[in-house]
Amino acid sequence: MTNMYQGKKLFRVGKIVNTQGIKGELRLVPTTDFPDRFKPKSLFIIKNASGEMNEVELEKARPHKNFIIIKIQGCESINEVEKWKGSELFVTEDNLATLAEGEYFFHQLLGCKVQSEEAEEIGVLDNILQTGANDVYVVKREGKKDLLLPVIDECVKDIDTENKIITVHVMPGLE
Repeated sequence: MTNMYQGKKLFRVGKIVNTQGIKGELRLVPTTDFPDRFKPKSLFIIKNASGEMNEVELEKARPHKNFIIIKIQGCESINEVEKWKGSELFVTEDNLATLAEGEYFFHQLLGCKVQSEEAEEIGVLDNILQTGANDVYVVKREGKKDLLLPVIDECVKDIDTENKIITVHVMPGLE
């Protein structure tokens, strides 16, 4: 289920795990590769239990260990922010980070048709595993087990997000 706000898709960027101190700050675990996105701007807090959505303005953010400490404008005490523990933080698509050429968000890739260099359909990109060395595309194939395809130049030849097509070279031993 995709969260929406005024017809715009919302993208999860973090989970509020606790309060921080008594001055209205929150401890956030980022779920984004772009922690610099936590600059004063409009964010959405969605409570997991009730689904209640609040649009808030971020006053400030700072890294702290493996967390990001955020301060919401207008919240000055722990009592005002405690209600958001366990909630998730979202941004609209127009607030997503700008990517360099050749970089993509997962939501742009998932669901793309995967085809060979000869334009033969292989399957659909179902998941992306982040292994550390390189990502691995999990391609769902009809009547076969999933194809695990390393995201390296030798395998991934072209990505066309507009037409939702990824062209690949399946190296021997991967099928």
